[in-house]
Amino acid sequence: MPASEGRRTDWPSWVPAELAAAFGRAGVPAPWAHQAAAADHARSGRNVIIATGTGSGKSVGYLLPALTGVLEGSTALYIAPTRALAADQLRMVRSLGIRGVRAAVIDGETPAAERSWARAHASYLLTTPDMLHHMLLPRHSRWDGFLRRLQYVIVDECHGYRGVFGSHVAHVLRRLRRVAVHHAAAARGGAAATACPVFVLASATVSEPGRCARLLTGLDAEAVTESAAPRGPVTFCLWEPPLTTLRGEAGAPVRRTATAEAAGLLADLVTEDIRALAFVRSRRGAEAVAMGARRALAEAGAASLAPRIATYRSGYLQQDRRDLEDALRAGTITGLATTTALELGVNISGLDAVLIAGWPGTRAALWQQAGRAGRDGRGAIAILIARDDPLDTYLVHHPEAILHRPVEATVLDPGNPYVLAPHLCSAAAELPLTRADIELFGPGAAAVADRLTQRGMLRPRGPWRYWTRQGRTAAASLRGTGGAAVRIVEESTGRLVGMMDEPSAHVLAHTGAVYPHQGEMYLVTRLDLADRVALVEARDPGYATSARELTRIEVTAGLRSASWGAAQVHFGDVRVTRQVTSYVRRQLETGQPAGETPLDLPARTLRTRAVWWTISAEQRAELAGRGVDLAGAAHAAEHASIGLLPLVAACDRWDVGGVSADMHPATGRLTVFVYDGHDGGAGFAERGFRAAGDWLRATARAIESCECGAGCPSCIQSPKCGNGNEPLSKHGAVRLLECLLQGGDAISPPQR
Repeated sequence: MPASEGRRTDWPSWVPAELAAAFGRAGVPAPWAHQAAAADHARSGRNVIIATGTGSGKSVGYLLPALTGVLEGSTALYIAPTRALAADQLRMVRSLGIRGVRAAVIDGETPAAERSWARAHASYLLTTPDMLHHMLLPRHSRWDGFLRRLQYVIVDECHGYRGVFGSHVAHVLRRLRRVAVHHAAAARGGAAATACPVFVLASATVSEPGRCARLLTGLDAEAVTESAAPRGPVTFCLWEPPLTTLRGEAGAPVRRTATAEAAGLLADLVTEDIRALAFVRSRRGAEAVAMGARRALAEAGAASLAPRIATYRSGYLQQDRRDLEDALRAGTITGLATTTALELGVNISGLDAVLIAGWPGTRAALWQQAGRAGRDGRGAIAILIARDDPLDTYLVHHPEAILHRPVEATVLDPGNPYVLAPHLCSAAAELPLTRADIELFGPGAAAVADRLTQRGMLRPRGPWRYWTRQGRTAAASLRGTGGAAVRIVEESTGRLVGMMDEPSAHVLAHTGAVYPHQGEMYLVTRLDLADRVALVEARDPGYATSARELTRIEVTAGLRSASWGAAQVHFGDVRVTRQVTSYVRRQLETGQPAGETPLDLPARTLRTRAVWWTISAEQRAELAGRGVDLAGAAHAAEHASIGLLPLVAACDRWDVGGVSADMHPATGRLTVFVYDGHDGGAGFAERGFRAAGDWLRATARAIESCECGAGCPSCIQSPKCGNGNEPLSKHGAVRLLECLLQGGDAISPPQR
């Protein structure tokens, strides 16, 4: 990707001289054209979204109006999706050294004394949606001095607000609008309606930015999309790990895992003193890459370089994360294996290389991660390392699906009643709800408010509805995890090792699980869900573990359907029952199974939305007559379609689940379901329904073009299959999908 030159412009006339001088001292002699354009929109009272590339300096675009307003006596609120990004932005604002700008961070680790100072003095406040939801809005009266002068709200890295998390954040922002207007009106005697603060959103990677802004804030926004910043050349590489001499469950050759490949490449880069990040999809994977890279250095006789490799992920203490960020900036760490915790915005320049171990779920996330390389204008390299997975394999053999297609549109559903209901309760607890307030939360809010009233959670009184209970509401988790946290405790010492939500504990901290943390391996000796604790001992057993789940699904309501000749595609509400039944020990190098152990864990129920497709009885009979293993074909098609769904929906394969059956009781037909893995749905299954033709055609091509004979992880095997990848039929899946798609022009019919 070639370099591009920058285009600067003059400071806007309204920017105070002291602010321009401060930016000049920080190395910004004048703004890039897109920064000035976004700043002018916000200064004129127009909501704006800055959607330009990673490293294009979006922060100047929102800081110019926000800090100008602060110097004039207003306040500004900056919202980041992660605490690391908020802390990084605080560091940057304070480094400008502008008198009159009193900046402070409020997050879950802020001491009480600093919170008190922020309430009394802060004019530029930085926080996360979680803290806004759980602390600032429920106690908004204590923040009256800040809220009544609130002029600008900055929503950074807004492409990260998608799915259930994004739907929650959309309602948090509507609650913020409502509370800010209330305090501003009260400060003016309440005589006249007061405009809400100006919203400035920023994202390096978002499609349809104006639509994204409206979904999140409920307000129209101007979009600034053309970057005028310079960019160094970046070489983008697609890397497929080699085949090993081992054979998998179906007898097919096994590829080296993406984490093992990333570990080897990271070690090579560190040996050559090339500063690199390795993005890994899971906390466990990040730890494995760092440990593997250190082993590779030791085997190469370069063990003295091992301290230059580290891991960065959520779950670390705040000071540990800050120390790692500083060490990477200073160059004492040159190889860092990280999860998406370091994907968003933390300003670390001078990186020469980025490794991406496995497709990160969306093109938006891919370019966000790749954009971390070459930020100082020099040449850089970004490498996507394919996992043994249907989508990864498809993409490395069809690079046009990455390089010649725009990033995905933001997928979120503020109308999800499971998301909306707790926010209406929270809003009513903050201030009594009026009819206009309810309309602020969307067209479906009135019906949800009526149901809450019938259940006695809201009480009508005149034109208002009140929260009926004392104190604060039982606020929902914005991250959609649900349940109280499970503590990871070292059994011999009582030391707290880490935390995770209960659904994750079923999968990652069950009895017998291998749990990595900060380069150390722990074995879970007992998971006690009643006491919400997983007891561990420091031990590396030499293998990894993965849980297996059994899943049942019922259709509760069909919402839309489309006919593809004799076949049909549906979208609707479903009830899913899931239960972790066992775990598999897997070899570290190949991921191949090495034994299975049963577990006794309770079932969990999920009410969500799904896309499902069926073939007719005649089509089924025809396939059976041709010798197709129908159960294996449906199961294989289910796995592959889940793997390919991120091609058309802004999701990760772990965001969704699937069920298939030769004859499913809910439909009486051969059926394949793909469902959202969040209560109420996340919008992914709906996007799959809308793009079903493209999605399932790509699925058929991915299976048919795979080099294996009987099926492998690159096409039809799944790493999270609850049935041990049995039965599976690669040939049958191709025939089944051909039968489904033979409707031809009927593939994209009007939806009803």
